[in-house]
Amino acid sequence: MDKLLEPINQFLQCETPNSWIEAAKDPKNLPVILIDHLICELKAAQSAMFLIRKYAVDKESGDALLEWLKPFETLIYKREGDWRELADKNKLTKSMIPKSNTPYGQDLIDKMVILIKEELHHFYQVLEIMDEYGIEYQSITPCRYAKGMLRNVKTYEPDALVDKLIVGAYIEARSCERFAKLAPHVDKRLGDFYVSLLRSEARHYQDYLKLAQEISEFDITERVAFFGEVEAELISSPDEDFKFHSGAPTHL
Repeated sequence: MDKLLEPINQFLQCETPNSWIEAAKDPKNLPVILIDHLICELKAAQSAMFLIRKYAVDKESGDALLEWLKPFETLIYKREGDWRELADKNKLTKSMIPKSNTPYGQDLIDKMVILIKEELHHFYQVLEIMDEYGIEYQSITPCRYAKGMLRNVKTYEPDALVDKLIVGAYIEARSCERFAKLAPHVDKRLGDFYVSLLRSEARHYQDYLKLAQEISEFDITERVAFFGEVEAELISSPDEDFKFHSGAPTHL
């Protein structure tokens, strides 16, 4: 695990504050941790799907993608459907049709399809754990984290896409770091689950960065450092909210 985390810890510009870990260890905060984790997995799949639909496939394939994701979104946003049936609905394949005028279409599709399938598998696993722990899903407000980074995304292409991919890399890397921080402080069932997520999350952040550099017309090092500073500020500064990606809690 240490070998897996080494490049992630070098990539991130700060560690998770101890105050966040203390709050996350508190059993009364377990429901919000799991519910927010669940939503994060769906949001990650939606974000990857948005990138495919906007930048890499024709309308027919894009519509098929929307239809495929609908049962997962319906469960969360409309509270309709049986979560146990979702295991059979994660059937997305890479055989999407790239836009003929998109030079990076197939590579973007290949990496994002794998990511979507894995995120939705994790989504289902979190639902299983919530069921085991007797935690019911309820609506919660999003924390400032993703929005705080996305507001710095450029508005013109391809720089906007590059920025979105860099933001995706930071979200995946921070998730990986937090799973590792949490794992020793929860029961074995949950700790083993968090450790099992590390490998895929670590690969996701690398895929995002690789795509960003392939698509960019310039060296992205400076831009990566910029978003690293934004991300570190959101993680280390005081935060009245408490969620999976929130900052240092102002009260425990």
